[in-house]
Amino acid sequence: MKFDKYPIEGAIKKNLTTLGFIRTTDIQFKAIPSIMAGEDVLAIAQTGTGKTAAFAIPIVNKIHSNKTSKRSLGIQCIVLVPTHELAMQIEEVFKVLAAHTFVKVHAIYGGVEQDAQIQNLKDGIDVLIATPGRMFDLIHQGHIKLNRVDTFVLDEADLMLDLGFIKDIQAIKFKLIRKHQTLFFSATINKEIKNLAYSQVKHNAIRIQISPENIVSKNVSHYVLFVKMDDKRFFLQRFITDHPERRIIVFVRTRVRAERVAKAMGRVAIDTLCIHGQKDQAERSETLSRFKSGACPILIATDLTARGIDIPDVNYVINYDLPEQAENYVHRVGRTGRGTKKGEALSFCSPEEKPRLEEIQQFLDREIEVVKLGKKDYAFTLEHPKAENTLEALRAEIEDWEAMKQKKKRKTKKK
Repeated sequence: MKFDKYPIEGAIKKNLTTLGFIRTTDIQFKAIPSIMAGEDVLAIAQTGTGKTAAFAIPIVNKIHSNKTSKRSLGIQCIVLVPTHELAMQIEEVFKVLAAHTFVKVHAIYGGVEQDAQIQNLKDGIDVLIATPGRMFDLIHQGHIKLNRVDTFVLDEADLMLDLGFIKDIQAIKFKLIRKHQTLFFSATINKEIKNLAYSQVKHNAIRIQISPENIVSKNVSHYVLFVKMDDKRFFLQRFITDHPERRIIVFVRTRVRAERVAKAMGRVAIDTLCIHGQKDQAERSETLSRFKSGACPILIATDLTARGIDIPDVNYVINYDLPEQAENYVHRVGRTGRGTKKGEALSFCSPEEKPRLEEIQQFLDREIEVVKLGKKDYAFTLEHPKAENTLEALRAEIEDWEAMKQKKKRKTKKK
């Protein structure tokens, strides 16, 4: 359905047109009418399908329609998210949609000085996007009042649960004294998330589940390459060299692994960016900014930051390490193939990681295509780590190499 058919304010329609948003995605088509009707919604949809806009559009429309000026009388909507990066990402979406409207949006999160955030709260805002820690700090300091909140959004509900934020969510819900609408959005769902969601929403809440038979976007092609753990750096180097000027995100298990992989690439003159939870917020923001701008097209990341990376033109996701939890595979590969773009996900699987691969395939209910690599191909990658040829030319190069060796042998025999 086209956005211009919806009963939303003209300024928002203009913003959507400027963004190039003409038709709704499936999740937007199904969620927006229910949210505009004031119903509680539990929505499950593939990452990269426009979930943020699905709740941001009706929220901005409702607040703008009820205001006559930019002056804010208090926070009307809270969007609670698990990470700093996600808070910034959602703030950006809201601000673009709220341009030329009366809606004021601000995000707060830890890792940065709170003074500027406090000043924005004093100036008055309508939509607050927040991480739990900083939000509770400012509530206890008296800078955040919840008495006018009538919409509560929980984004990435599964990660919020995994990180142990259930008590924080319940505490915030307890503080909302007005009758309010509750919206839960997630890319994956399990029994715990269902219980959490249904314990916090009205008994007649609307449940929306998009493509449950295929929990990852059809725009993403999936491949796995069987590689020994100690050899992964050579194959990563080969892949990066083979795909110059392509935007690539490399996912690893831990921050220590992230730093080690970045240093390994640096030793062979490949520049990379590195992001993980132990870096301070200013550095993380600068890293994402450089990646988005294209200043450096290779980003090495941990799962903690996976859901805050919303860049529409990431060409490849490489699972340097397979994730500890199968659900995280979905979120990782969701960084590519976003919207209408195509993307590829390549996983390096070591022998000790095969049980994880089986869990992932079981979770996806599909087998991941194996990239077959013969012994000669494998050895060639290890012996020629600085070769500049493309993967497509690799076999031809090996054949030439073998032909040259055979030629030398024949010459030796003639002598």
